[in-house]
Amino acid sequence: MQTVSLIAAAIEREGISTVCISLLREVTSVIRPPRALFVPYPMGYPLGAPNDNALQRRIIDAALALLPRIDVPVFEEMQR
Repeated sequence: MQTVSLIAAAIEREGISTVCISLLREVTSVIRPPRALFVPYPMGYPLGAPNDNALQRRIIDAALALLPRIDVPVFEEMQR
């Protein structure tokens, strides 16, 4: 997440909005990427359970919904 957040910040400086999906709330809170969606799933499963297309779509939709936000840093939590 640390490297992804640093890359997101660099991309944002070029005028392109970014959003990160985070598995570690504590790390995300310290690094503060421009936009982050915390998901409550185990490491290695940022989109939830394999083959759960409906859940994966909800996560992606929630992350993409953060892109228009300009009140950065934005940190939202995905509910199960």
